[in-house]
Amino acid sequence: MNRRTLYVAHACAVSAGFGTPAHARATAQEVQSLGNELTCMGSEKAGNKEGTIPEFSGKWTGVPPGVNYKGAGNTYPDPYAHEKPLFVITAKNMQSYADKLSDGQKALFNKYPDTFQMPVYPTHRDFGYLGAVCELAKENAAQAELEDSGAGLQAINGAPPFPIPKNGLELLWNHQLAGSVYTYRGLQDQAVVYPNGEIAWGRVHFEVFLPAFAPNTKSKTNGIYAHFKTKILLPERQKGEIVVGSEHYNHRQTPRIGYIYNPGTRRVRQLPAYGFDMPQGPGGFRTIDDDRLFNGSPERYDWKILGKKEMIVPWNAYRIQQPNVKYADLLKPHHVNPDYMRYELRRVWVLEAKLKDGFRHQYARRVMYLDEDSWNGMMADHYDMRGQLWRVAMVNYFYAYDAGIYINSTSIYHDLNSGAYMTDKMTNGQAPVINAGGVTPVNFTPDSARMEGL
Repeated sequence: MNRRTLYVAHACAVSAGFGTPAHARATAQEVQSLGNELTCMGSEKAGNKEGTIPEFSGKWTGVPPGVNYKGAGNTYPDPYAHEKPLFVITAKNMQSYADKLSDGQKALFNKYPDTFQMPVYPTHRDFGYLGAVCELAKENAAQAELEDSGAGLQAINGAPPFPIPKNGLELLWNHQLAGSVYTYRGLQDQAVVYPNGEIAWGRVHFEVFLPAFAPNTKSKTNGIYAHFKTKILLPERQKGEIVVGSEHYNHRQTPRIGYIYNPGTRRVRQLPAYGFDMPQGPGGFRTIDDDRLFNGSPERYDWKILGKKEMIVPWNAYRIQQPNVKYADLLKPHHVNPDYMRYELRRVWVLEAKLKDGFRHQYARRVMYLDEDSWNGMMADHYDMRGQLWRVAMVNYFYAYDAGIYINSTSIYHDLNSGAYMTDKMTNGQAPVINAGGVTPVNFTPDSARMEGL
Protein backbone atom coordinates (compact mmCIF):
# COMPACT_ATOMS: atom_id res chain seq x y z
CA MET A 1 0.00 0.00 0.00
CA ASN A 2 1.62 3.28 -1.09
CA ARG A 3 1.46 6.52 0.89
CA ARG A 4 -1.45 8.01 -1.05
CA THR A 5 -3.52 4.82 -0.89
CA LEU A 6 -2.81 4.57 2.82
CA TYR A 7 -4.08 8.08 3.46
CA VAL A 8 -7.13 7.79 1.23
CA ALA A 9 -8.16 4.64 3.12
CA HIS A 10 -7.48 6.36 6.43
CA ALA A 11 -9.48 9.46 5.46
CA CYS A 12 -12.44 7.31 4.46
CA ALA A 13 -12.36 5.60 7.85
CA VAL A 14 -12.16 8.74 9.97
CA SER A 15 -14.55 10.87 7.94
CA ALA A 16 -17.36 8.49 8.82
CA GLY A 17 -17.14 9.91 12.35
CA PHE A 18 -17.14 8.28 15.74
CA GLY A 19 -19.43 9.37 18.55
CA THR A 20 -18.06 6.47 20.63
CA PRO A 21 -14.42 5.45 20.89
CA ALA A 22 -14.52 2.42 18.59
CA HIS A 23 -10.94 1.28 18.23
CA ALA A 24 -9.04 -0.79 15.74
CA ARG A 25 -5.33 -0.95 16.33
CA ALA A 26 -3.01 -0.12 13.47
CA THR A 27 -2.33 -2.99 11.15
CA ALA A 28 1.18 -4.38 10.77
CA GLN A 29 1.39 -2.61 7.41
CA GLU A 30 0.39 0.71 8.97
CA VAL A 31 2.93 0.30 11.77
CA GLN A 32 5.61 -0.41 9.18
CA SER A 33 4.76 2.86 7.44
CA LEU A 34 6.01 4.83 10.47
CA GLY A 35 9.49 6.05 9.63
CA ASN A 36 8.94 5.26 5.95
CA GLU A 37 5.99 6.81 4.11
CA LEU A 38 5.09 8.48 7.38
CA THR A 39 7.34 10.18 9.89
CA CYS A 40 7.89 8.58 13.29
CA MET A 41 5.09 10.78 14.64
CA GLY A 42 2.61 9.71 11.98
CA SER A 43 2.60 12.67 9.59
CA GLU A 44 3.03 12.44 5.83
CA LYS A 45 6.73 12.63 5.13
CA ALA A 46 6.33 13.95 1.58
CA GLY A 47 5.57 17.55 0.76
CA ASN A 48 2.62 18.65 -1.34
CA LYS A 49 2.59 18.52 -5.12
CA GLU A 50 2.86 22.31 -5.44
CA GLY A 51 6.07 22.35 -3.39
CA THR A 52 4.64 24.92 -0.97
CA ILE A 53 4.82 22.35 1.84
CA PRO A 54 8.29 20.76 1.82
CA GLU A 55 9.21 17.19 2.60
CA PHE A 56 9.84 16.53 6.27
CA SER A 57 13.61 16.69 6.85
CA GLY A 58 13.97 16.52 10.64
CA LYS A 59 17.54 17.68 10.06
CA TRP A 60 17.82 19.48 13.40
CA THR A 61 17.48 18.21 16.94
CA GLY A 62 18.46 20.59 19.70
CA VAL A 63 20.12 23.87 18.77
CA PRO A 64 20.32 24.52 14.99
CA PRO A 65 23.68 25.40 13.44
CA GLY A 66 24.53 29.08 13.78
CA VAL A 67 21.97 29.76 16.54
CA ASN A 68 23.41 31.26 19.71
CA TYR A 69 21.20 29.80 22.43
CA LYS A 70 22.56 30.56 25.93
CA GLY A 71 20.77 27.79 27.80
CA ALA A 72 17.92 27.29 30.26
CA GLY A 73 16.10 30.44 31.30
CA ASN A 74 17.18 32.38 28.22
CA THR A 75 15.14 33.38 25.19
CA TYR A 76 15.09 31.01 22.23
CA PRO A 77 16.66 32.78 19.21
CA ASP A 78 14.77 32.66 15.93
CA PRO A 79 16.52 30.42 13.36
CA TYR A 80 14.37 32.02 10.63
CA ALA A 81 14.88 35.66 11.66
CA HIS A 82 16.31 36.52 8.23
CA GLU A 83 13.16 35.50 6.35
CA LYS A 84 10.59 37.89 4.89
CA PRO A 85 6.92 37.08 4.24
CA LEU A 86 6.16 35.40 0.94
CA PHE A 87 2.87 37.33 0.87
CA VAL A 88 0.43 39.01 3.23
CA ILE A 89 -3.26 38.10 3.39
CA THR A 90 -5.65 41.01 3.94
CA ALA A 91 -9.40 41.48 3.84
CA LYS A 92 -9.03 42.56 0.20
CA ASN A 93 -7.34 39.37 -1.03
CA MET A 94 -8.61 36.81 1.52
CA GLN A 95 -10.95 35.18 -0.99
CA SER A 96 -7.92 34.01 -2.97
CA TYR A 97 -6.89 31.94 0.07
CA ALA A 98 -10.35 31.11 1.42
CA ASP A 99 -9.88 27.32 1.17
CA LYS A 100 -6.80 27.61 3.39
CA LEU A 101 -8.42 29.73 6.12
CA SER A 102 -10.60 28.76 9.06
CA ASP A 103 -14.02 30.28 9.65
CA GLY A 104 -12.49 32.08 12.62
CA GLN A 105 -9.77 33.69 10.53
CA LYS A 106 -12.34 34.80 7.95
CA ALA A 107 -14.45 36.29 10.73
CA LEU A 108 -11.47 38.33 11.95
CA PHE A 109 -10.85 39.66 8.44
CA ASN A 110 -14.52 40.63 8.15
CA LYS A 111 -14.65 42.25 11.59
CA TYR A 112 -11.36 44.17 11.28
CA PRO A 113 -10.93 44.67 7.51
CA ASP A 114 -8.61 47.66 7.81
CA THR A 115 -6.06 46.22 10.22
CA PHE A 116 -6.15 42.41 10.52
CA GLN A 117 -3.47 40.80 8.36
CA MET A 118 -1.66 37.47 8.09
CA PRO A 119 2.01 37.54 6.96
CA VAL A 120 2.74 34.12 5.43
CA TYR A 121 6.32 32.80 5.56
CA PRO A 122 8.04 29.76 4.03
CA THR A 123 6.98 26.47 5.59
CA HIS A 124 9.66 24.60 7.55
CA ARG A 125 9.68 20.99 8.75
CA ASP A 126 13.25 21.02 10.02
CA PHE A 127 13.10 19.77 13.62
CA GLY A 128 13.36 16.04 14.26
CA TYR A 129 12.64 13.85 17.24
CA LEU A 130 14.95 13.04 20.12
CA GLY A 131 15.69 9.68 21.69
CA ALA A 132 13.61 6.60 21.16
CA VAL A 133 10.50 8.39 19.88
CA CYS A 134 10.31 6.28 16.74
CA GLU A 135 10.33 2.94 18.52
CA LEU A 136 7.89 4.16 21.18
CA ALA A 137 5.52 5.43 18.49
CA LYS A 138 5.53 2.02 16.80
CA GLU A 139 4.81 0.33 20.11
CA ASN A 140 1.91 2.70 20.71
CA ALA A 141 0.52 2.23 17.20
CA ALA A 142 0.38 -1.52 17.76
CA GLN A 143 -0.73 -1.60 21.40
CA ALA A 144 -2.21 1.66 22.73
CA GLU A 145 -5.91 1.71 23.50
CA LEU A 146 -8.58 3.92 25.01
CA GLU A 147 -10.29 3.02 28.24
CA ASP A 148 -13.42 4.14 30.08
CA SER A 149 -15.07 5.42 26.89
CA GLY A 150 -12.06 7.57 26.05
CA ALA A 151 -11.75 9.22 29.47
CA GLY A 152 -8.37 7.51 29.80
CA LEU A 153 -5.91 5.46 27.81
CA GLN A 154 -3.21 2.83 28.11
CA ALA A 155 -0.08 3.79 26.18
CA ILE A 156 3.63 4.53 26.56
CA ASN A 157 4.82 8.05 27.32
CA GLY A 158 7.26 9.85 25.08
CA ALA A 159 5.50 9.45 21.73
CA PRO A 160 1.99 10.04 20.36
CA PRO A 161 -0.31 7.32 21.72
CA PHE A 162 -2.08 6.95 18.37
CA PRO A 163 0.27 7.96 15.53
CA ILE A 164 -2.32 6.60 13.10
CA PRO A 165 -5.55 7.81 14.78
CA LYS A 166 -8.77 6.00 13.94
CA ASN A 167 -11.29 8.30 15.65
CA GLY A 168 -11.72 11.68 17.25
CA LEU A 169 -10.83 10.66 20.80
CA GLU A 170 -7.55 9.10 19.66
CA LEU A 171 -6.71 12.29 17.80
CA LEU A 172 -7.59 14.34 20.88
CA TRP A 173 -5.28 12.24 23.07
CA ASN A 174 -2.43 12.86 20.61
CA HIS A 175 -3.02 16.56 21.18
CA GLN A 176 -3.38 16.15 24.96
CA LEU A 177 0.01 14.41 25.25
CA ALA A 178 1.88 16.35 22.56
CA GLY A 179 5.06 18.17 23.46
CA SER A 180 5.32 17.24 27.10
CA VAL A 181 8.14 18.70 29.19
CA TYR A 182 9.52 17.28 32.44
CA THR A 183 9.27 20.57 34.33
CA TYR A 184 8.29 24.14 33.46
CA ARG A 185 8.66 27.20 35.66
CA GLY A 186 8.27 30.88 34.86
CA LEU A 187 6.32 34.12 34.77
CA GLN A 188 3.49 34.43 32.29
CA ASP A 189 1.76 37.71 31.46
CA GLN A 190 -1.88 38.02 30.48
CA ALA A 191 -3.77 40.95 28.99
CA VAL A 192 -7.32 41.69 27.92
CA VAL A 193 -7.34 44.37 25.25
CA TYR A 194 -10.67 46.16 24.88
CA PRO A 195 -11.81 47.80 21.62
CA ASN A 196 -10.91 51.27 22.92
CA GLY A 197 -7.35 50.13 23.60
CA GLU A 198 -7.66 49.89 27.39
CA ILE A 199 -5.86 46.88 28.87
CA ALA A 200 -6.62 44.75 31.95
CA TRP A 201 -3.44 43.02 33.07
CA GLY A 202 -2.80 39.64 34.61
CA ARG A 203 0.41 37.94 35.67
CA VAL A 204 0.98 34.47 37.10
CA HIS A 205 3.91 32.40 38.20
CA PHE A 206 3.30 28.99 36.70
CA GLU A 207 4.93 25.66 37.51
CA VAL A 208 4.29 22.18 36.19
CA PHE A 209 5.92 18.83 36.90
CA LEU A 210 5.39 15.72 34.78
CA PRO A 211 7.27 12.91 36.53
CA ALA A 212 6.72 10.40 33.73
CA PHE A 213 8.76 12.57 31.35
CA ALA A 214 11.91 12.64 33.45
CA PRO A 215 15.05 11.99 31.36
CA ASN A 216 15.85 8.35 30.61
CA THR A 217 12.46 7.23 31.87
CA LYS A 218 10.15 4.82 30.07
CA SER A 219 6.72 4.68 31.62
CA LYS A 220 3.11 3.91 30.87
CA THR A 221 0.15 6.26 31.11
CA ASN A 222 -0.87 5.29 34.62
CA GLY A 223 -1.64 7.43 37.66
CA ILE A 224 -0.72 11.11 37.75
CA TYR A 225 0.07 12.84 34.48
CA ALA A 226 0.98 16.27 35.84
CA HIS A 227 1.31 18.36 39.00
CA PHE A 228 0.64 22.10 38.60
CA LYS A 229 0.84 25.31 40.62
CA THR A 230 -0.32 28.79 39.65
CA LYS A 231 0.32 31.86 41.80
CA ILE A 232 -1.51 35.05 40.83
CA LEU A 233 0.53 38.26 40.88
CA LEU A 234 -1.95 40.43 38.94
CA PRO A 235 -4.68 41.69 39.06
CA GLU A 236 -4.25 43.19 42.51
CA ARG A 237 -7.64 41.99 43.78
CA GLN A 238 -6.49 38.38 43.34
CA LYS A 239 -2.83 38.83 44.21
CA GLY A 240 -1.50 35.97 46.30
CA GLU A 241 -4.07 33.36 45.30
CA ILE A 242 -2.41 30.01 44.69
CA VAL A 243 -3.94 27.01 42.92
CA VAL A 244 -2.24 23.62 43.14
CA GLY A 245 -3.40 20.28 41.90
CA SER A 246 -2.84 17.19 39.84
CA GLU A 247 -4.06 15.76 36.57
CA HIS A 248 -4.46 12.02 36.03
CA TYR A 249 -4.34 10.07 32.81
CA ASN A 250 -7.80 8.65 33.45
CA HIS A 251 -10.31 11.44 34.05
CA ARG A 252 -13.14 9.10 34.97
CA GLN A 253 -11.28 7.08 37.57
CA THR A 254 -9.63 10.16 39.10
CA PRO A 255 -10.96 13.60 38.07
CA ARG A 256 -8.65 16.59 38.20
CA ILE A 257 -7.98 17.67 41.78
CA GLY A 258 -7.40 21.32 42.65
CA TYR A 259 -6.88 23.35 45.84
CA ILE A 260 -6.87 27.11 46.25
CA TYR A 261 -5.09 29.24 48.85
CA ASN A 262 -6.93 32.46 49.69
CA PRO A 263 -4.58 35.16 51.04
CA GLY A 264 -7.48 36.95 52.78
CA THR A 265 -8.37 34.00 54.99
CA ARG A 266 -4.97 32.28 54.80
CA ARG A 267 -6.81 29.03 54.25
CA VAL A 268 -6.62 26.31 51.63
CA ARG A 269 -9.79 24.66 50.39
CA GLN A 270 -10.44 22.03 47.77
CA LEU A 271 -12.06 23.31 44.61
CA PRO A 272 -15.33 21.45 43.90
CA ALA A 273 -14.31 21.32 40.25
CA TYR A 274 -11.38 22.82 38.40
CA GLY A 275 -11.66 22.80 34.66
CA PHE A 276 -14.19 22.72 31.86
CA ASP A 277 -15.77 26.16 31.29
CA MET A 278 -14.70 27.91 34.48
CA PRO A 279 -13.64 31.47 33.41
CA GLN A 280 -9.91 32.14 33.58
CA GLY A 281 -7.74 35.24 33.50
CA PRO A 282 -8.65 38.94 33.67
CA GLY A 283 -12.21 39.46 32.46
CA GLY A 284 -12.85 35.73 32.09
CA PHE A 285 -12.32 35.84 28.32
CA ARG A 286 -11.19 32.22 28.18
CA THR A 287 -12.10 29.03 29.97
CA ILE A 288 -9.89 26.68 31.96
CA ASP A 289 -10.13 24.07 29.21
CA ASP A 290 -9.16 26.66 26.56
CA ASP A 291 -5.51 26.30 27.56
CA ARG A 292 -3.66 24.81 24.56
CA LEU A 293 -7.15 24.93 22.92
CA PHE A 294 -8.32 21.97 25.00
CA ASN A 295 -7.21 20.21 28.15
CA GLY A 296 -8.75 17.95 30.75
CA SER A 297 -11.57 15.46 30.50
CA PRO A 298 -13.18 14.92 27.09
CA GLU A 299 -16.38 13.59 28.66
CA ARG A 300 -18.73 16.46 27.80
CA TYR A 301 -18.25 16.24 24.03
CA ASP A 302 -18.58 13.85 21.13
CA TRP A 303 -15.35 13.97 19.14
CA LYS A 304 -15.08 13.48 15.40
CA ILE A 305 -12.26 13.74 12.87
CA LEU A 306 -13.34 15.93 9.96
CA GLY A 307 -10.25 15.07 7.91
CA LYS A 308 -6.92 16.62 6.96
CA LYS A 309 -6.31 19.71 4.89
CA GLU A 310 -3.76 22.37 4.07
CA MET A 311 -4.23 25.54 6.09
CA ILE A 312 -2.38 28.74 6.88
CA VAL A 313 -1.72 28.65 10.61
CA PRO A 314 0.57 30.22 13.25
CA TRP A 315 3.86 28.32 13.56
CA ASN A 316 7.57 28.75 14.37
CA ALA A 317 6.55 31.74 16.49
CA TYR A 318 9.89 32.93 17.79
CA ARG A 319 9.45 36.61 17.03
CA ILE A 320 6.41 37.21 19.24
CA GLN A 321 8.19 36.09 22.44
CA GLN A 322 11.48 37.96 22.02
CA PRO A 323 12.43 40.25 24.96
CA ASN A 324 12.80 43.27 22.67
CA VAL A 325 9.10 43.06 21.74
CA LYS A 326 7.37 45.55 24.01
CA TYR A 327 3.80 44.89 24.98
CA ALA A 328 2.89 48.44 23.95
CA ASP A 329 3.95 47.57 20.40
CA LEU A 330 2.40 44.09 20.41
CA LEU A 331 -1.02 44.68 21.99
CA LYS A 332 -3.05 46.85 19.65
CA PRO A 333 -6.83 47.43 19.64
CA HIS A 334 -8.80 44.53 18.08
CA HIS A 335 -5.84 42.15 17.63
CA VAL A 336 -2.10 41.78 18.19
CA ASN A 337 0.23 43.63 15.86
CA PRO A 338 0.45 41.41 12.72
CA ASP A 339 4.14 42.32 12.32
CA TYR A 340 4.98 39.95 15.19
CA MET A 341 2.97 36.99 13.91
CA ARG A 342 4.30 34.25 11.66
CA TYR A 343 1.98 32.02 9.62
CA GLU A 344 2.91 29.02 7.51
CA LEU A 345 1.04 26.73 5.12
CA ARG A 346 0.84 23.37 6.89
CA ARG A 347 -1.16 20.16 6.80
CA VAL A 348 -3.49 19.96 9.76
CA TRP A 349 -5.97 17.53 11.23
CA VAL A 350 -9.44 19.01 11.74
CA LEU A 351 -11.11 17.83 14.96
CA GLU A 352 -14.69 18.64 15.90
CA ALA A 353 -16.28 18.48 19.35
CA LYS A 354 -20.06 18.68 19.83
CA LEU A 355 -21.60 19.06 23.27
CA LYS A 356 -23.42 15.92 24.39
CA ASP A 357 -27.07 16.00 25.39
CA GLY A 358 -27.44 16.56 29.11
CA PHE A 359 -24.05 18.27 29.52
CA ARG A 360 -23.29 21.94 30.08
CA HIS A 361 -20.53 24.11 28.63
CA GLN A 362 -20.19 27.65 27.29
CA TYR A 363 -19.20 26.17 23.92
CA ALA A 364 -21.73 24.00 22.12
CA ARG A 365 -19.26 23.18 19.35
CA ARG A 366 -15.50 23.45 18.95
CA VAL A 367 -13.44 22.97 15.81
CA MET A 368 -9.72 22.50 16.40
CA TYR A 369 -6.83 22.48 13.92
CA LEU A 370 -3.85 20.26 14.86
CA ASP A 371 -0.40 20.29 13.29
CA GLU A 372 0.32 16.96 11.58
CA ASP A 373 4.03 16.88 12.49
CA SER A 374 3.65 17.49 16.23
CA TRP A 375 -0.08 16.95 17.04
CA ASN A 376 -0.23 20.36 18.72
CA GLY A 377 -3.43 22.38 18.36
CA MET A 378 -2.81 25.79 16.76
CA MET A 379 -6.29 27.23 16.18
CA ALA A 380 -9.85 26.68 17.36
CA ASP A 381 -13.26 28.09 16.48
CA HIS A 382 -15.78 28.11 19.34
CA TYR A 383 -19.53 28.26 18.80
CA ASP A 384 -22.24 29.29 21.27
CA MET A 385 -25.51 27.49 22.03
CA ARG A 386 -27.20 29.21 19.07
CA GLY A 387 -24.61 27.78 16.71
CA GLN A 388 -23.00 31.19 16.18
CA LEU A 389 -19.22 31.57 15.95
CA TRP A 390 -18.28 33.29 19.20
CA ARG A 391 -14.58 32.98 20.02
CA VAL A 392 -11.50 32.41 17.91
CA ALA A 393 -8.33 31.06 19.51
CA MET A 394 -4.78 30.94 18.16
CA VAL A 395 -1.78 29.41 19.92
CA ASN A 396 1.78 30.24 18.90
CA TYR A 397 4.43 27.52 19.13
CA PHE A 398 8.20 27.44 18.85
CA TYR A 399 10.73 24.64 19.10
CA ALA A 400 12.45 24.67 22.51
CA TYR A 401 16.02 23.58 21.82
CA ASP A 402 16.77 22.25 25.29
CA ALA A 403 13.53 20.26 25.53
CA GLY A 404 13.63 18.94 21.97
CA ILE A 405 9.93 19.65 21.42
CA TYR A 406 7.56 22.41 20.35
CA ILE A 407 6.03 24.29 23.28
CA ASN A 408 3.17 26.77 23.38
CA SER A 409 3.81 30.45 23.79
CA THR A 410 1.62 33.54 23.39
CA SER A 411 -1.99 32.42 23.03
CA ILE A 412 -4.72 34.72 21.69
CA TYR A 413 -8.45 34.44 22.38
CA HIS A 414 -10.75 36.71 20.36
CA ASP A 415 -14.30 37.44 21.50
CA LEU A 416 -16.19 38.36 18.34
CA ASN A 417 -19.22 39.70 20.25
CA SER A 418 -17.43 42.21 22.47
CA GLY A 419 -14.51 43.00 20.17
CA ALA A 420 -12.07 42.34 23.01
CA TYR A 421 -9.28 39.78 22.97
CA MET A 422 -7.14 38.13 25.60
CA THR A 423 -3.49 37.15 25.33
CA ASP A 424 -2.07 34.50 27.63
CA LYS A 425 1.33 32.90 28.29
CA MET A 426 3.35 35.92 27.21
CA THR A 427 6.94 35.39 28.36
CA ASN A 428 8.68 38.41 26.85
CA GLY A 429 9.74 39.65 30.26
CA GLN A 430 11.38 36.42 31.33
CA ALA A 431 11.95 33.17 29.45
CA PRO A 432 10.72 30.03 31.23
CA VAL A 433 13.06 27.47 32.75
CA ILE A 434 12.35 24.04 31.28
CA ASN A 435 13.38 20.54 32.41
CA ALA A 436 15.13 21.71 35.57
CA GLY A 437 15.96 19.27 38.33
CA GLY A 438 15.10 19.35 42.01
CA VAL A 439 11.32 19.28 41.57
CA THR A 440 9.19 16.80 43.48
CA PRO A 441 5.44 16.24 44.05
CA VAL A 442 5.85 17.86 47.49
CA ASN A 443 6.06 21.24 45.71
CA PHE A 444 2.43 20.88 44.61
CA THR A 445 0.53 19.88 47.74
CA PRO A 446 -2.09 21.93 49.62
CA ASP A 447 0.48 22.37 52.40
CA SER A 448 3.01 23.79 49.94
CA ALA A 449 0.41 26.37 48.82
CA ARG A 450 -0.29 27.31 52.41
CA MET A 451 3.40 27.71 53.27
CA GLU A 452 4.14 29.72 50.15
CA GLY A 453 1.20 32.01 50.82
CA LEU A 454 2.16 32.88 54.40
